Amino acid sequence: TAGFLFMVETEKVMVFIDGSNLYHQLMENFGAANLDYSKFVDFLIEKRVLIKSFFYTAPIHQQTNPIEYSKQQKFLSSLRQQKRFEVKLGRLEKRPQGKVVEKGVDVMLTVDLITNAHANRFDTAVLVSGDADFVPAIKAVQELGKKVENVSFPTGKSFHLNQQCDKTISFSQTEFKQLRWNRKKQ
Repeated sequence: TAGFLFMVETEKVMVFIDGSNLYHQLMENFGAANLDYSKFVDFLIEKRVLIKSFFYTAPIHQQTNPIEYSKQQKFLSSLRQQKRFEVKLGRLEKRPQGKVVEKGVDVMLTVDLITNAHANRFDTAVLVSGDADFVPAIKAVQELGKKVENVSFPTGKSFHLNQQCDKTISFSQTEFKQLRWNRKKQ
C-alpha cells in the first residue's frame, strides 16, 4: 500500500473595510449600524483563512461632538481588542462651506491593498466600500494575480466596482438581521 500526502490549499483572505462608507450604507439600507463586525468578517471570508481585517475611518472631533466622539472611541477600542482587526485612522477636515470631509482614508486603504497584494500576503481581498474610486487599485491588485471581492448593499451599489471585482457579495436585510450586535440586557 502506497501512502499519499494530500496538500490542502488554503485561500488567504484580507478584509478592507471603509468604515464611514459602511456606516452610511448600513444606515441607508437598514436604519441601524449595530453590526457585529467579527461575525460580519466571518460571513465575508466563509471557510477561508483570515489573515487580517483592516478598518479605516476618521475620528470625530471631540470638541465638535463629544457624545458621538465617545461612542466612536468605545467602538474603535472594541475593534482594537480583537486580534483580527487593525484600525487605521485618517482625519476630518472642515471645508470653507462648512462641510466636513474625510481625508487620507481612501489613500491608506489603497496603499494597504496594493502593498499587501505585492507582498503576497493574501490570495483574495474583500473590499467593503461602495466607492468606485477604488477601481484603479482593484485593477492593480488583479494584475498581481489576486482576486478582489466587493460587498454590495440593496441601495448604493457601485456599477463600476461590481463590474471590476471578481465576485460581489450581497448583503441584504436577512444577513444584517443575522449579524446584528445586540446589547445584552443586564
